Amino acid sequence: MRTADITRKTRETNITVHLDLDGTGECDINTGIPFLDHMLHSMGRHGRIDLSVQAVGDLKVDAHHTVEDTGIVIGDTIREAIGEGRGIRRFAHAIVPMDESLATVAMDCSGRGCLVYEGSFYNLAVGGIEADLFEHFFYSLCTRAGINVHLLFHGKNDHHQCEAAFKAFGIALGEATRITGSEKDIPSTKGTLR
Repeated sequence: MRTADITRKTRETNITVHLDLDGTGECDINTGIPFLDHMLHSMGRHGRIDLSVQAVGDLKVDAHHTVEDTGIVIGDTIREAIGEGRGIRRFAHAIVPMDESLATVAMDCSGRGCLVYEGSFYNLAVGGIEADLFEHFFYSLCTRAGINVHLLFHGKNDHHQCEAAFKAFGIALGEATRITGSEKDIPSTKGTLR
C-alpha cells in the first residue's frame, strides 16, 4: 500500500494529511485558506493522487505557519508513501500552460530534498497569501519528502502562474512515483533512495 496518514500538532497548527499515490485524484482539502485549498486540489487532481488535508492554524496571525506546516506534512506523507521506492519511475517532468502563463517542473524522487525555484509574482500577495510563501511551501515539501525539484514559471497573471506551478508539480509527482518496473527494483545505482 503506497499510502500515508500523518498528523502534526504544534502550538501554531494542527494538520492531518492522507495521501494515496495510487489514487484517482480525489481530494478533500480544508486549510482555512481558500486559495491554498484550490492549489492543493489542482495538484492532487492533475497528479491523480488522492489527497486529504485538514488544517487548523493560527490564521489570526497570518498564513505563514499554516502554509509552511502544510508543506511539511504533505512532504512527510510523500516520503512515507514512496517508502524504499521499489519499482517507481523516479524521474519525471511536466510542462503546464495556463493561458499566458507557463510552468515547468522537473523532479527526481532521489531521497535528497532540494528545490530550485525560478519565477516571480507581480503582487505581494496571491489569493490572499503572501507571494513568498509559495516558494517556502515547496521548499518545506521537497526537503521533507526527499525529492529534488526544479520549478520554473513565468507569465503575466499571478493566479495563472501559481496554478500552473501546482498542476505541473502534481503531474510530475504522479509520474515520478508511478510503478513502472519490478517491485524488487530500486531505481538507483547505489541500491537505495534513502
